[in-house]
Amino acid sequence: MPEYAEELIRGRRAVRSFRPEPVPDETLRAIFSLAGAAPSNSNTQPWKVEVVSGTARDRLSEALLAAHAEQRLSVDFPYVDELYSEVHQRRRAAFGAAMYGALGIGRTDHQARDAYQAESLRFYGAPHVALLFAPSNADARMTADVGMYGQTLLLAMTAYGVASCPQGMLGFYGDVVRDCLGISDGKVLFGVSFGYAQDTAPVNHIDVGRADLAETTRFHA
Repeated sequence: MPEYAEELIRGRRAVRSFRPEPVPDETLRAIFSLAGAAPSNSNTQPWKVEVVSGTARDRLSEALLAAHAEQRLSVDFPYVDELYSEVHQRRRAAFGAAMYGALGIGRTDHQARDAYQAESLRFYGAPHVALLFAPSNADARMTADVGMYGQTLLLAMTAYGVASCPQGMLGFYGDVVRDCLGISDGKVLFGVSFGYAQDTAPVNHIDVGRADLAETTRFHA
């Protein structure tokens, strides 16, 4: 099994250009059923998932774009750049340089960068988006459970040949998401846009690398 695990985990990447054709219903159900095997504290399984496709997906995108244009944020889990240390900021900068370089967008072209950021609210052209919710009273431990579900979902998608992009930005518009989907409770942690990758898009082939094992992991004996 190790070679299959290597291929699955290292082969997964965030895709930011999708083909329009939808994933078949039977594949969708198989993927989300498999993701439900994710671990959680005392098997509480605190996640709720809303899978949005078709006209509902288009309505959600339009509402998100309108809120973005009006700078109407409703962040369920507060975010500030100061959360990241110097080494984390360096990794973010390296990723940004690789992504915008593949898109042909210069470092000082703020207008083009802002326009591309808005493209994420079109789900990069993906025909589906899954919104991952934590309970309204969720604390850090519950969000960790949702995070474990999210990684399991991404790997399940990869196993079924479905490309994906986890998007934290979708969690910046909790009120819009709840209103569009007719939901009265729950906090949006993040979303996952998914479908089939546009293989010719350079942005889908950037190499962002990973930190050396010694940078992140210590072994004690």
